[in-house]
Amino acid sequence: MKKISLFVTFILALALALSACGAPAEPAVEEPAATEAPAEATEAAATEAAPAEPFRVAVVMPSTINDLAFGQSMYDALVRVQEEMGGPDAFEFVYSESMFVVDDAAAAIRDYATQDFDLIIAHGSQYGSSLQEIAPDFPDTSFAWGTTVDTFGLPNVFAYEAASHEGGYVNGVIAASLSKSNVIGVVGPIETGDAKLYVDGFKAGVTATNPDITVNVNYIGSFSDVALASEAATTHIAAGADVLTGSAQMVTGAIGKADEAGVLWLGTQSSQASLAPSIVVATQVFHWEVVLMEIIALVNEGTLGGQSFEINLENGGEVIEFNDGYALPDEVKTLAETTVQGIIDGSVTFTLP
Repeated sequence: MKKISLFVTFILALALALSACGAPAEPAVEEPAATEAPAEATEAAATEAAPAEPFRVAVVMPSTINDLAFGQSMYDALVRVQEEMGGPDAFEFVYSESMFVVDDAAAAIRDYATQDFDLIIAHGSQYGSSLQEIAPDFPDTSFAWGTTVDTFGLPNVFAYEAASHEGGYVNGVIAASLSKSNVIGVVGPIETGDAKLYVDGFKAGVTATNPDITVNVNYIGSFSDVALASEAATTHIAAGADVLTGSAQMVTGAIGKADEAGVLWLGTQSSQASLAPSIVVATQVFHWEVVLMEIIALVNEGTLGGQSFEINLENGGEVIEFNDGYALPDEVKTLAETTVQGIIDGSVTFTLP
């Protein structure tokens, strides 16, 4: 019995000794050594993580963004481009408006060129000489200007123009179909560019529809003089015109006089129906985004200029918008739509002076 007790005591002592030494540890799992990622992979990851920079555009224009004419046509187009490209995170633009003094416009263009814009648009034919001087100083910046086809042979200058005679012709067909007095008046700005094209196309459309109609044209010598445009419209109305048209931002004055006299109006560049809903019949609306999207794609590919573009009825850069507030007879609207299609497919042709 004594031997058993001693044996038990020995076993207990041995157990205590082993527990004091601790249980054997689990085998250690060695952590993999940190290795530096290749530089190329690090740069690629940073590129993927960083948000893409937006395409940045600056515009200089002689009139305002709400002039219902030339300036607004470009502003509205830029808004449509922004929407199409996915918002301001993908496309942003700034503008300088009312730059009717060419020297001020040139200073604004040069200032924008120092700010790393992807594209600078000089939206006015009067800015050509300034752009010809400025663009070579900034060979890595893309410029565009209109309305013209002249890039000056410079690799970083795009040009754009409107085939405004096409919509002008359609408006002339509408005007001739609606006139009862057989006298139509035209208030032109300066006899140049898309303004002259529009007037010449309009006259051709009137003559093709009714050669007995007299079309009186008055170029007032200004794109912006609203008072002179008002006077010209008053003169046309006094001469018996029952339909008027005109081009450039000064036409707001002419439209006002037409509205007062109940004389019909056909417009161009930007929709003018909101100014006088009861007398504006239709407007040829410019959609500059048709060429802007092409220019942006080229700039993104590395082509900064050297090409010219045109908006017209076929490519959707010009659209005849009928004013829902004016009850245009169905037969006249059908004739207008047929004329549009005829110009597009080539079955309607005309010559300009």
